[in-house]
Amino acid sequence: METEEFLLPRSRLANERLHAMIPGGAHTYAKGDDQYPENLAPVISHGRGAHVWDIDGNRYVEYGSGLRSVSLGHAHPRVIEAVRRELDRGSNFARPSIVEVEAAERFLATVPTAEMVKFAKNGSDATTAAVRLARAATGRPRVAICADHPFFSVDDWFIGTTPMSAGVPAATNELTVAFPYGDLAATEELLTRYQDEVACLILEPATVEPPPGYLAGLRELADRHGCVLIFDEMITGFRWSEAGAQGLYGVVPDLSTFGKALGNGFAVSALAGRRDLMERGGLRHSGDRVFLLSTTHGAETHSLAAAMAVQTTYAEEGITAQLHVLGERLAAGVREVAAGMGVGDHIVVRGRASNLVFATLDENGQPSQRYRTLFLRRLLAGGVLAPSFVVSSALSDADIDHTVDVVAQACAVYRKALDAADPTPWLAGRPVKPVFRRLA
Repeated sequence: METEEFLLPRSRLANERLHAMIPGGAHTYAKGDDQYPENLAPVISHGRGAHVWDIDGNRYVEYGSGLRSVSLGHAHPRVIEAVRRELDRGSNFARPSIVEVEAAERFLATVPTAEMVKFAKNGSDATTAAVRLARAATGRPRVAICADHPFFSVDDWFIGTTPMSAGVPAATNELTVAFPYGDLAATEELLTRYQDEVACLILEPATVEPPPGYLAGLRELADRHGCVLIFDEMITGFRWSEAGAQGLYGVVPDLSTFGKALGNGFAVSALAGRRDLMERGGLRHSGDRVFLLSTTHGAETHSLAAAMAVQTTYAEEGITAQLHVLGERLAAGVREVAAGMGVGDHIVVRGRASNLVFATLDENGQPSQRYRTLFLRRLLAGGVLAPSFVVSSALSDADIDHTVDVVAQACAVYRKALDAADPTPWLAGRPVKPVFRRLA
């Protein structure tokens, strides 16, 4: 059924080499070749701005760059300049660098709802530190996670709740309970059922628009039940506002975690929050010490310099507003061509304009990995690498127009598959797979 063949021979060989040496063939499951159509998982050579090139020589307009981390585009001049300034000054010392002071001051000025901050290299370490801190502060064992949010940490307290729970003891799993997003009554029922046992509520504050009063209601519930409210702002940080969802909606959590956009691809994350909680991981108190965050590379100077440059760029260039304008243009274009091809109810763009995802629905309106495979194949062949439609500020109007044109071509094929009630002839291999599954 393919009218033209799109082949990636060099990427295919490189993927075999990756799998021979690296479990999963990638360092993040969401980047695995099982997430892409068979034999169409490009291996990247380099990137600049909103474009990446694979080792086969193809150029793509890229979305969701670095799992949403590269929000300013690849090799952003201002960030690279800040990093270069530190590289020949040394990256790691026996004592804190003055850069750590400057980075903390900059972060707390950007996120004024926080009183202290500690940096790390990845989001999982920050969220796990927040959970440990909450348990220490409350003396309670249970963690309440939002069931509607896909990922919080690689650590046992979360991974044990997923289909990939192999290696996590059942006793650990039993300490994690879940609540639904947007439902205060259900959350209160959970807190009442486990009265005085829940150390914290942890959630992404706004992957979808929160119902009116919801976040304030969670704040009140946490206060009334004596548990710690933790906002995971890995995604909402900077994309919702420079201070994340807490800055946009005006609800202050006890602790919050940031990462992804904070470093524009460089490895940096942050745990921030109330001084009385954060200081339990410090030296200026008389209580039990909490092993909060202690990482050899947690304060690499060039990563902290990147974070400061990102914050400056967001503030001075109004990046969050740019992301929304670009996302709105993309969403409108995709919806228009999908409707025009008669697949507007099947290729569905969702989410905030700065954080768009797409759903691929079958002839019965159900989510379909097979139809996603068909869609991704056509996008890749048209030079669009889009595991999501999450924009970066490096995108031009021409990039988005090209993307919409390619989506229109994909929609024409999608319509044929729907009419046949079977996308198989257009897949050319196995369908893409969900990240979280029990068996490989």
